[in-house]
Amino acid sequence: MRGCGIRAGIMKSERPSARLLDMSRLLSRAGRVLTGVDRVERAYLDTLIASNVPAFGLIRTPLGFLLLDESGMQKLATKIDGDVSWGPASRLAKVFSKLPPELQRALTDARKLAVARCTRRGLGQMLKRHLPDRTAYFNTGHSNLTDYVTMGVKALRGGKIIVFVHDTIPLDLPHFQRDGSVERFKLFLGRVSAKADLVIYNSRATQTAAELQLAKIGRVPQGMVAHLGVDMAEPDKTALPKGLPFEEPYFLCVGTIEPRKNHLLLIDVWEQMEKQVPPQDMPQLLICGQRGWKNDECFFRLENSRLKGRFIHELSGLSDGAISALLDEAAGVVFPSLAEGYGLPVLEAVARGVPVICTELPVYKELLGDIPVYASVNDSYLWVRRVLSLAESRRTGQRPKKEAFTPPTWDAHFNLVLSET
Repeated sequence: MRGCGIRAGIMKSERPSARLLDMSRLLSRAGRVLTGVDRVERAYLDTLIASNVPAFGLIRTPLGFLLLDESGMQKLATKIDGDVSWGPASRLAKVFSKLPPELQRALTDARKLAVARCTRRGLGQMLKRHLPDRTAYFNTGHSNLTDYVTMGVKALRGGKIIVFVHDTIPLDLPHFQRDGSVERFKLFLGRVSAKADLVIYNSRATQTAAELQLAKIGRVPQGMVAHLGVDMAEPDKTALPKGLPFEEPYFLCVGTIEPRKNHLLLIDVWEQMEKQVPPQDMPQLLICGQRGWKNDECFFRLENSRLKGRFIHELSGLSDGAISALLDEAAGVVFPSLAEGYGLPVLEAVARGVPVICTELPVYKELLGDIPVYASVNDSYLWVRRVLSLAESRRTGQRPKKEAFTPPTWDAHFNLVLSET
């Protein structure tokens, strides 16, 4: 694996007195399965608490902001992980009736754990009262990088703003985005251009794409590349639905069912295969992920395909342990994505020695080189051929030799990031 890259001389002479992690996105996910971006914020939470520099958490709420110390951050993490249940929602939280009940409960607990609270306009004063000068603010979730926040951090003498940019997909594929998300991302990137002291990227591919967009806006802040760590969850067959894993060869596609993931190609491939091979030679396809947005055609195809329940199966809400158990016995994984910021499920599969068929995206080439089998989204014939070949290898016990691959680690990521911030 190629190493992480960095532009020299970023912030080494300005060591922070404290680090402030924006936890707004993480709290907003209360009661839901964490996405890849959420997992990054979660990793930062653990690492900043464990470092020898004081850590604080910032959360935006409908009423303003909450500030947590390390103890509050740790207690909130146990609830986000599901180790401790959320408490009952307060009457104040219930005023915001449009919020999901789980989020009402999460906001109630966060308010109880906070060492300080303020309105939006009072953020600067709250930070001045509770944080030292030279505090480094980390925004890792593409959210809450507002004018209130940037002005509040900059009100601290020597305050630094460090932003993690995961991808530029809203601008690269705007027609696949939820209503309003393109405009919100443009505002986010505009503030990155104007206010960020340092931008962290998960890959050189992301850095190249983002800096092209930032150059169109104006200023391009200094940037560094730090590959994300690959978490290897322990397999847990007890968490699998009844009947899984299949005895016959099967393939996984892991991720939200959204347009850029291109599940339609997989449905086409499996329907083509079903016309070409006898039923006993047909592999199974397990689509593991929540349903997303703007994907009505895909949802219609999933619900009405003649292969539904026979050879194509839609699974949601699986735990990491369940996914790992399925990966360990899979004939392969299939990822026909049109765009990815990083593609953690692909790296996890390769790390486990599972054969991968995927599109030739720059981030895959950067991180995995020639390990996967690359196939164009315009060549369904090649997808059919590769899938059937791997299925036959699995059936005969001749799984392809595991490629030598050392996955990126969180230790390497944070050794790099925290040495510079």
